Amino acid sequence: MWRFMKLYALEIYTVIAMLLITLVAMFMDGLTVIQQFAVWVSFLCILHEWEEGRYPGGFLDLIQKNVLQRDLDEETKKGSRLVTAVFIYVMTIVPFFFGDRIPMFVVAPATFCIFEGIIHVVGIKIFGLSKPYTPGLVTAEIELVSGVGMIVWMAVNHVGAWYDYVFGPFVFIACFVCMQRTLMAMVGGIGYKDVLANVRRRFAAK
Repeated sequence: MWRFMKLYALEIYTVIAMLLITLVAMFMDGLTVIQQFAVWVSFLCILHEWEEGRYPGGFLDLIQKNVLQRDLDEETKKGSRLVTAVFIYVMTIVPFFFGDRIPMFVVAPATFCIFEGIIHVVGIKIFGLSKPYTPGLVTAEIELVSGVGMIVWMAVNHVGAWYDYVFGPFVFIACFVCMQRTLMAMVGGIGYKDVLANVRRRFAAK
């Protein structure tokens, strides 16, 4: 069962996420702007995961070759999507239910969206690609625009206090670090120092 879940992690994530989106569309009326944003990000993340992993796919292969610099079996690569799925659920479900009361929970996924857009552009340099495209770039840039738009909307409409905008990104970072540490544990025998050293070497080689 566990092996099945790892091999079909992307499909399982997609089914659950689409089911949640469908249930919201069917049974919840009058969504707030923040709730609409959470649903939109959830849908964008589905598209993003498929662009990264399947159509055209290959983002994990680039990470493996240029950042981790070690061989990973197919089960481990596909199984990593389970950890990513949990992270995305947290980034979308929590703001959907609590974002209107705790705005920093909205700033967190907005920051995540901006981060995605930036990292995919930076990845072109890190991976030494001849074409200005990394798998997932198109949807990542849509995420970036959505994240910036959400923060601008919040600021213009005076949603939240100063500390929501300050600590929201730290909420994202904390969740992201937890995800990354779990992924590192799945790979085994590699730490952040190793990853940073590999990235520095890639930049130095350009």
